[in-house]
Amino acid sequence: MSAVNDTKFKSVIFLLTRLPNTHLWISILFCFLYVISIIGNSIILFIVKTDPSLHQPMYIFLSMLSITDLGISITTIPTILGIYLFNSREISLYTCLAQLFFIHLLQYIESSVPLLMAFEHLIVIHNPLRYASIVTLPRVAKMGLVAVLRAMVLILPLPFLLKRFRYCHANVLSHSYCLFREVMKMACSDITVNSIYGLFTKLFQMGLDLQLILLSYVMILKTVLSIASYKDCLRALNTCVSHLCALLLFYTPEISLSVIHRFGKGSYPLLQILLGYMSLFLRPLINSIVYSMKSKHLRVRINRCSSSEGSVHHVAPLTWEMKNIGYLFHTGLLHLR
Repeated sequence: MSAVNDTKFKSVIFLLTRLPNTHLWISILFCFLYVISIIGNSIILFIVKTDPSLHQPMYIFLSMLSITDLGISITTIPTILGIYLFNSREISLYTCLAQLFFIHLLQYIESSVPLLMAFEHLIVIHNPLRYASIVTLPRVAKMGLVAVLRAMVLILPLPFLLKRFRYCHANVLSHSYCLFREVMKMACSDITVNSIYGLFTKLFQMGLDLQLILLSYVMILKTVLSIASYKDCLRALNTCVSHLCALLLFYTPEISLSVIHRFGKGSYPLLQILLGYMSLFLRPLINSIVYSMKSKHLRVRINRCSSSEGSVHHVAPLTWEMKNIGYLFHTGLLHLR
């Protein structure tokens, strides 16, 4: 019986979707973005690992973000390049299940990283005197482990929920890679349980994370606006700009795709593909650029590595600059009182 089932699953083939009327130039563009994304995030990981002065919570969170971006790029983009370079659109059920598992796992982990960064920003701004005792490296490691375990617990059932189905509908997926909801729609069985569970995981992970992030920034904004100095307010808000850009890059395509998948009923196919590419190509690329450019001290170390000058002058990590801003907030609030 198991041999029959295994044969049945091996015979299930899905067809991935590509942009219509595309030529070789788009393959070259995707390949270029892929290589730049891999190199940019790898450089960030290398510099943070090799520079002891960057072994601070802020840069640990940035490393976690780079790892998830690398994982998503490695999991999805080779498949996409195969479609455009070799017109290899077929993908087996087992391969599809493995791909969607890692895609959703890494996306859910990446959803937790901005929440951890928002928490760190809140402590720096709101309670700088206790920052060193609250945000310690062992505690950061535990928070990262909790984020990974939570995502794993939510995503692990997805392949098993899909494996129990028979697939008899049109096997053309709406994206150039496999997603849980896209594969689920190909089944000829009742998908109510899967649909409810998929919605639950999305709300419990990304919905809850987004609410907590917004709450953190409301508290940060409230603290910042309590400061009398306009210059200090701008300086403080500037430290959060890169984080806010990363949030927009992550949640805008994710929320848009979720709305289209649930309420679009197969409409806007081109928009779905473009939003998916925005999530896969632009986010890992721009995350590495934005954080490198906004972080003065990380940028200095990247320039040193590229110019092979070595680390001659010591520059305090950006976390200390944020702590100094926090002290300004603290003294300013005391003065206002």
